[in-house]
Amino acid sequence: MGKKEEFKSGFVALIGRPNVGKSTLMNQLIGQKIAITSAKPQTTRNRIQTVYTDERGQIIFLDTPGIHKAKNKLGEYMVNVAEQTLKEVDVILWLVEPTTYIGAGEQHIAEQINRCETPAILVINKIDTVKKEEILACIDKYKDICRFTDIIPVSALTGENKEDLLDTMMKYLEPGPMYYDEDTITDQPERQIVAELIREQALKLLSDEIPHGIAVSIESMKEQHGGRLMEIHATIVCERDSHKGMIIGKHGAMLKKIGTGARYGIEALLGVQVNLQLWVKVKKDWRESDFLLKNFGYYDDQR
Repeated sequence: MGKKEEFKSGFVALIGRPNVGKSTLMNQLIGQKIAITSAKPQTTRNRIQTVYTDERGQIIFLDTPGIHKAKNKLGEYMVNVAEQTLKEVDVILWLVEPTTYIGAGEQHIAEQINRCETPAILVINKIDTVKKEEILACIDKYKDICRFTDIIPVSALTGENKEDLLDTMMKYLEPGPMYYDEDTITDQPERQIVAELIREQALKLLSDEIPHGIAVSIESMKEQHGGRLMEIHATIVCERDSHKGMIIGKHGAMLKKIGTGARYGIEALLGVQVNLQLWVKVKKDWRESDFLLKNFGYYDDQR
């Protein structure tokens, strides 16, 4: 009998430009939907911590906000969190699209990675959308801009090469403790995930100009009927009166649509029936207010 492998554990940062599929990959690796996904950039605002455990070890993923040029205090917070994370983890996964174009955004990320000693794996996503030659051309273009330990093409959508990616990450982790119970998949409070599921529906259904200017605040979550029903009251906060009108829609139709879509996701998460009540409030320039950012969960102790 060979010696039993020691249990390993560690932290992995998932980084990349907005909209390359970081949250989709996270959900695929964990096997359950935790991070919200949308075709609009800047969907992920916080560092979402999710957990993968098997008999070999435990990987704690930090899904960072996309690294980009900040335009306001919310943007600055998101970028600072992403860049600080790289220095604190055991492995960096840099997710890119299968293209040979390396722009200023990619160069910026490469500089951040080259500044730290952390092992970096280049993950080329969306391989289900291109021919093999295009993947090879992408590898050839990227291989010299960073000192990657490995380059792995994957499809976050279909799960192709998922096991190969997990094996490679495990390789760089040291023997260590189980930080979370083996059935834990996230450290996010339920309220925060519920707020994000509501925001996800708003992102999907509203026009491009509104979503970055909205936040969701959960006013209350109360169990009813012996735990068989969860009563949730939430407020969608926007920056302009004109936006409020669009979010509510004609005769409340848009707000109803957002609520219905979000309720399905929340019921799947909580495993009980949900009664979701939504309101809309205007708070001008909330993205520039330290107090309001903190209130909506976008400030923590990471500096």
